[in-house]
Amino acid sequence: MSMLATTEQMRELDRRTIEERGIPSLELMENAAREAAQAVVDLVGPVKEPRRPDGVIGSAVSVAFVMMEDSREPTPEEQREMEAVRAIVESKNTDPTQRIAVFCGPGNNGGDGIAAARILLEEGYRVRAFLVGGREKMTPDAKAMEARLIEAGGVLEPLDLEDRRLAAWLGTCDCYVDALFGVGLKRPLEGDFLAAVQWMNGRRAPVVSCDLPSGVDGDTGEILGQAVQAETTVTFTCAKPGLYLGAGAGCAGEVRVAHIGIPQDLVHQMIWRGPEPIELRPDYMHWNLPRRPADGHKGDFGKVFILGGSEGYTGAPVLAACGALRTGAGLVYVGVPREIYPIVAVKCQEAMAFPLPEEYDKLLEKARSCDVAVIGPGLGRHPRMERLVRSLLCDLEIPVVLDADGINALSGHIDSLDRRRATTVLTPHAGEFVRLTGCALPIQDRVTAARTFAKDHRCTLVLKGRGTVTAAPDGRTWLNGTGNPGMAKGGSGDVLAGMIAALLGQKHLQGPHATVSETTALAVWLHGKAGDKCAQRFGEYAMLPSDLIGMLPEVLKENEERK
Repeated sequence: MSMLATTEQMRELDRRTIEERGIPSLELMENAAREAAQAVVDLVGPVKEPRRPDGVIGSAVSVAFVMMEDSREPTPEEQREMEAVRAIVESKNTDPTQRIAVFCGPGNNGGDGIAAARILLEEGYRVRAFLVGGREKMTPDAKAMEARLIEAGGVLEPLDLEDRRLAAWLGTCDCYVDALFGVGLKRPLEGDFLAAVQWMNGRRAPVVSCDLPSGVDGDTGEILGQAVQAETTVTFTCAKPGLYLGAGAGCAGEVRVAHIGIPQDLVHQMIWRGPEPIELRPDYMHWNLPRRPADGHKGDFGKVFILGGSEGYTGAPVLAACGALRTGAGLVYVGVPREIYPIVAVKCQEAMAFPLPEEYDKLLEKARSCDVAVIGPGLGRHPRMERLVRSLLCDLEIPVVLDADGINALSGHIDSLDRRRATTVLTPHAGEFVRLTGCALPIQDRVTAARTFAKDHRCTLVLKGRGTVTAAPDGRTWLNGTGNPGMAKGGSGDVLAGMIAALLGQKHLQGPHATVSETTALAVWLHGKAGDKCAQRFGEYAMLPSDLIGMLPEVLKENEERK
């Protein structure tokens, strides 16, 4: 688990480090540059000598892309240019030393890139650094790093992608460094910046981004027009939410968190112990699920009540039930409309299905006898069912996990949620959240949207999607680092709802350090981890929600406490 820092937090952290602790900004920049340079070295390998010991030279590089686009006879000047371009390209065949192009903006992120260019140049790589944007906008630190680059024998060149000779050299590069923008970008890319991003994305060579892929909003993951598709992102001090949210997560590649000299006590004070922290549940994290009590019985491990199902949606409550059972629930009851009961009963082996009674009091009594309820999977939107959902929310004093049509039943009736005194967990995807709140799609800032809703309505909200957000009523927020696009299939959310209920219902998992929201975030992480294992085994196209259930034993076993 690690903490994430917003744009505003990082700015304040940098300021306090420099002004209050007296750490020079150039020292921080130099440290950041070394981490970025190391990421490049890890991608391209050690410096290659101009000729290998056995005399074999590098494989041929195509020059077809530099030829004239029309069939007319070139002028003498054009002929000379073509020959120069050919020489540049073919020189790669006799000099295999890796070529690195560093695209630098005029701000301090560009300063990181300029310094990284110098470090790589000193290591023996063929490096050229290019300034994108006006020189008059360069920060003092960026200018200082340019002076150091010049002392090392390099130069900060203007970027002219229309120059054929430059384009030819760039086309032979083994790696690009994206140092155009850091965390401060909030507007769409345009002009030369956009052209530079398009150039990097149009080539096969990998890209290392400094702090964030340029074009990604560091707080929301929104793509600001276009964004760099990085192979590796070296983010400084703390990772940023935008690296794990929405489309931004798809641009980041491997995320490395680099410590560049900002005092750890400041990080703990401002980020770890700050108000409304954002925590990341990374894919490599392991939880220690406590051993089950030796004298425990099925009642100790939670009785889960599930209300769901309708004609055409008989699988949803069954998937929720199986998710709950595989996550350790002791007993699972599945209440479904009478007309689909025979179908659901056949599908349920370990869970106990029953037809919904005509009398509301009998249904309420059944639900009250359980430790936690799941309401909504496949329930449908018949007005009678929506009224039933709202009545149960009002009358039940056990925790309720509200999913799918259970959430839809609150549209226009949010007071049914606000009146509850017991724990409520809502698990909407973006469309359900929009129907519930009236906000517009796409949801630009998912962290703020989820956190605001959870605080306003005193509930735990799981806003599903890439980097699922779990928000607590006290403002704490978790982003999930597990999961993949193969899970975007009907039924995956039903499994998650059952898993959340199962963890909430197990008495030995509860305690002073395990809040409802933390437990819910754990269920989200386990769900995504199972999905990642399914993708490895079956592929993202073929994996099914039922495969998630089948993979849960492996995931849970890996995270059981061993003594």
